[in-house]
Amino acid sequence: MEAFLAFAKGIGSYDFPLLHFLFKFGVWILIFLAIAVFIYDRFVQREDQLLINYPLIGRMRYFFYLLRDPMRQYFGDEKFYESYDKVKWVYDAAKHRNPYLSFSPSQPQKSARLSIKNANIVLNADEVDKDFGVLFGEGVEKPFRAHSVIGRSAMSDGAISPEATRAFSKGAFMGGFPINTGEGGLTSNFLYTHTFKRDRKYFETREGTLFAKSIYRLVRLFFNRSVARGVYCDLVLNDAAMDSYIFDDKALLLYRIDWGRSYDLFPGEVPSDLPDIVFQMGSGLYGVKNSNGDFDPDRYRKVISFCKMTEIKIAQGAKQTGGKLLACKVSESVAYYRGVEAHRDLISPNRFPYAGTLEELFDFIGELKRLSSKPAGIKIVISSKEDFEKYAELIRSRIREKSSAYPDFITIDGGDGGSATAPLETMMSVGMVIAKALYIVDTALRKYAVRDKVKLIASEKVLTPDDVAVLLGIGADFINIARGFMLSAGCIRARVCSGAGGRSCPVGIATNDKRKRASFLTEKRASEIASYHHALTEGVANLLAVMGIRKLDELDREKLIFKDHTGRTYTDINRYFEEGLR
Repeated sequence: MEAFLAFAKGIGSYDFPLLHFLFKFGVWILIFLAIAVFIYDRFVQREDQLLINYPLIGRMRYFFYLLRDPMRQYFGDEKFYESYDKVKWVYDAAKHRNPYLSFSPSQPQKSARLSIKNANIVLNADEVDKDFGVLFGEGVEKPFRAHSVIGRSAMSDGAISPEATRAFSKGAFMGGFPINTGEGGLTSNFLYTHTFKRDRKYFETREGTLFAKSIYRLVRLFFNRSVARGVYCDLVLNDAAMDSYIFDDKALLLYRIDWGRSYDLFPGEVPSDLPDIVFQMGSGLYGVKNSNGDFDPDRYRKVISFCKMTEIKIAQGAKQTGGKLLACKVSESVAYYRGVEAHRDLISPNRFPYAGTLEELFDFIGELKRLSSKPAGIKIVISSKEDFEKYAELIRSRIREKSSAYPDFITIDGGDGGSATAPLETMMSVGMVIAKALYIVDTALRKYAVRDKVKLIASEKVLTPDDVAVLLGIGADFINIARGFMLSAGCIRARVCSGAGGRSCPVGIATNDKRKRASFLTEKRASEIASYHHALTEGVANLLAVMGIRKLDELDREKLIFKDHTGRTYTDINRYFEEGLR
């Protein structure tokens, strides 16, 4: 210690010639660069007015502006969600950490909010029935019973990376919850848990030579499975669409669905080693269209043989226009899945091609149900009670006609719903918040006496169990979550999902950049995705216990309360909604 103190006191008298040289050299380099930048901005470039007038200070302005967005989630207040505590809860739940807080939330909750009513005599959590199953399409030949009340919302393979799609698929299988394909359609990556078997004649396979297999084993011995798989694929596949294949590390072969095979070779029932997949059909008809761009019934029957039901996407919260996938994401594999040209912007039509009128849309739903014998529904965003009542009235009319050409379920996306790529003007100014939209839909279906025929799925900014419970109380039968599952898979909210400007997702979730994708830990993330779902359902059960409810179907509007920003409290939330919708 004495030697250290002596050194500290005398450090000013020590001579470090190398450090002095490096310091002086660095200063002269900075001065030289500053002079060069000054001359360039003031006298050469003629594109930026600010830099002409303020060559160096102007550069500082752009530097700090560049830091604004990535730094906001670390040093700024949470603006998009009620509190950062919700975001942290997701991360903790996914990582198997205890999500309990100490003392109080780090940020106060917003003053205007829907909350739950606690009971005089509460229950213990183990007294709550944990059967949160939901039955869709009760009247169809092959109804779908979801084992959970929560599912992963629509995210297309291509909008997110192949590795992320595989992680979500396995996480859904492990967690026992449904997963929506998104409008990009069904791809082999959704079948990640569907193992190769010789009797599955719908597979196209590629198998390496003895040399390739030996190289795989050697690389795996010294590195890891991911690196070995990449080397093996390069040796075996001479195919730009290699990401359309699944790798079987036991048989050491690659396989994918061969959509050109006869429908008779496809499974009659959904294979038991698959998660519950909801096939979404968007306006681009990706994966179910023929060479003319029209709906292909035969291809649809092949696709739906792996899926539990179909959702037609009419609109979503932040994307009233058709889906958008920039050219940087349209890889050869994405082009193969969707039947489009690679490396070109993919802009879906605004309107679904078989929805010129509500009658035409319902007729198409009836055709899908006839082809699949499975439930079919629609995803919409509403803006008024009058507009939605047209849906409810037509549903009642079809039921009275004893026609099945109506939606078995309706997914309601709120105006604040997310999207990786959408115009700002639609994100900011189109659609209604989910709570009021859901109230309108539930009320209208009851008014026309068809509520028992149609299940309601709700989605928008749902992260934590209380978000789920509130929407179920308002009238939802099922909850779809996108952002929460993205966070559970490692999303850091960098907001560069679109790939525009050469920037892409830094953690390999929402990108086709092979270098960044290589770091994505598929198996680890699958476990964390399943853990997040488990924490959600456990949290919902705990809230039911606090409300004194033993079964999920007992949760209704009577169990909710609303307090506005003035402190005014509505114990009857029907009154709150009716006043707010006048």
